[in-house]
Amino acid sequence: MADKTVYLDSSATVKRYLVEGGSEAVDALYHRAEAGDLQLAFSQWNLGEVLGAFAKAQRRGMITAREMETASWTFIRETLKLRGLRALRLFPVRGDLLARAIPLLFRHGLGQADALQIASSKELAATALITADQSLLRAARAEGLSALDPTIDRRGIETL
Repeated sequence: MADKTVYLDSSATVKRYLVEGGSEAVDALYHRAEAGDLQLAFSQWNLGEVLGAFAKAQRRGMITAREMETASWTFIRETLKLRGLRALRLFPVRGDLLARAIPLLFRHGLGQADALQIASSKELAATALITADQSLLRAARAEGLSALDPTIDRRGIETL
């Protein structure tokens, strides 16, 4: 198993399946994970968030219904494949983790989902948390995490 664990929030994971700014950086992380250079991680919570982001993009006319279906099934298949390779750690949503996220809600004005991302990343002792969400990025850094935005920190992501 790889020594480095890179935690992806949903805003970063979506970039793997919908072409947008930062997609190349996230693609590179997935390729490195498949090659055994690092391990990716995200919360079980993110499964629904990512699929919901695809549905939202389709409702807004950003992608077609067929593209939404393709992105959804590709995400599910790749998640299962990477788990089988031990290249992805799917982190469970546990009561104690949700409890540890609560102070983060108040300290940083986050929602439960973002606070859970930080709590999960901290528990995993992740090498970095990758997010395109600027409020999550700031809060993660304030909590002492290495947090990178794939849309602007490509160089930092390459050096992980």
